[in-house]
Parts: sequence; structure tokens; C-alpha cells
Amino acid sequence: MINKIGQIMLYVNNQDEALKFWTEKLGFSLVSEENNEHMRWIEIAPAKEAGTNIVLHNKELIAKMQPQLNLNTPSLLFFSDELDSLYQDLKDKNITVGELVTMPTGRVFNFADNEGNYFAVLEKK
Repeated sequence: MINKIGQIMLYVNNQDEALKFWTEKLGFSLVSEENNEHMRWIEIAPAKEAGTNIVLHNKELIAKMQPQLNLNTPSLLFFSDELDSLYQDLKDKNITVGELVTMPTGRVFNFADNEGNYFAVLEKK
């Protein structure tokens, strides 16, 4: 029986640039980095107690190893209890952000990473 989401695999074109984006602009922490003769993966998380981490994988290498995989960007929804300050911080860092809108589930906005993939942030207090 599955009882926890362990990791989310995000396939990127440039792992170094993706790591810079997530750590320098979003404030994620580097959890671990593994580089062996077969592949390199980089594990990041928004906080130590996040529970689920993101692994940045080399999209081109994974496509060669597992051609049947869907390498599209997963639709990720992050939570924040400081939505307004996060929204302004991302704008100040010249990150593409969508409009801050109120939905039935709460206030939300989306943002794009350095490769043009979009993610959403929902206010969760």
C-alpha cells in the first residue's frame, strides 16, 4: 500500500541552471546530489520538513534510457502562508508570475521557471 509521496521527478534541459533557479530564486535547499557513471540527479526541497522533495533529472539522458516515459513537466501546486510577500519577491527577482487571483480554494498565482515551465502557489494558512 502506498502511504507517502517520496519524490517528484522534474526532467530539465540544464540541471545546473535549474538548480540555480530553485535554490537562488525560490530559496529551496540542496538536499543531495549524486553523480555516477550512469546519471546525475539533484534533490532539492523547500524546507527540511517538506516531506516530499523534487529531483532534477537530465531530460535528454532520461529520454535515451527510458524512451517510453512522459517527460512533460508535472503540474505542481506549492503552498505558502506568506503569499503576498512571496509573490512580490518573485516579481522582484524578475521571475515570470501570473496574476494573483482568488479562487474558491483560496488565493493563488503561477510562476515560470528558467525553462518556461509553469507552477502554482496557493495560500495555505
